[in-house]
Amino acid sequence: MGLLENKDDLKVLVETLNFKEKVQRSLSLIKEAYKKYGDSLVVANSLGKDSVAVWDLAKKASPDIRGFIVTTRFKPKETIKFMNDIVAEYPELKIYKSDVKIPGNLYETDPDKCCDLLKVEPVKRAIEEMRVQCWVTGLRCTEGRTRTDYKEVEERDKDLIKLNPILIWKEREVWQYLALYGVKVNPLYGEGYRSLGCAPCTKITNEDNERAGRWIGTSKCGGECGIHTRPLKKNVGGDGI
Repeated sequence: MGLLENKDDLKVLVETLNFKEKVQRSLSLIKEAYKKYGDSLVVANSLGKDSVAVWDLAKKASPDIRGFIVTTRFKPKETIKFMNDIVAEYPELKIYKSDVKIPGNLYETDPDKCCDLLKVEPVKRAIEEMRVQCWVTGLRCTEGRTRTDYKEVEERDKDLIKLNPILIWKEREVWQYLALYGVKVNPLYGEGYRSLGCAPCTKITNEDNERAGRWIGTSKCGGECGIHTRPLKKNVGGDGI
């Protein structure tokens, strides 16, 4: 049985595998999935530390793997520059965004709706236009309270596999990988951010929760934008969970 069909206890893997073993497992997951899905395997790159680690792993698995980035009008200028630099180096990363008109303060009055329009909808478009059967993410089960129930291989939308190859990595192991392989990261981390998003909805905090700085003061605080909790395939019923 390959890793794509494994039923391993993730909590045990988080605590028992060492750094080298986790890296090897992640790389094997991507290689196995790419062998199965070929060009219909695509990496979702959020430009955060976890995503750039996964992108580096994916390029080690095969230089032909493609990816996409979803950006918004509210991304910090540092993130935009970082995005442009990465795309210049890897033109196989396609940028998606939404130009739909929204009230200027929608992120305050209805952050769920704002994320749905500016993040979830472009991801749906990317999945459709790039003919994705398997999308690869940088989710980690140690990252925050909303990310503890994910699996390394999931099918939350029918006929759309989600691969989470670094799911069992701890935050320090991500930074260890980035340092070891000299992977460039968003300069905002140097200012003290631990989780990056749109400028109005991302703050620096001293909380233990890695995602505590996201959507502070709203019902979404430390939560999710919706990309990982809502249906991504068009004309498909269900709640995507």
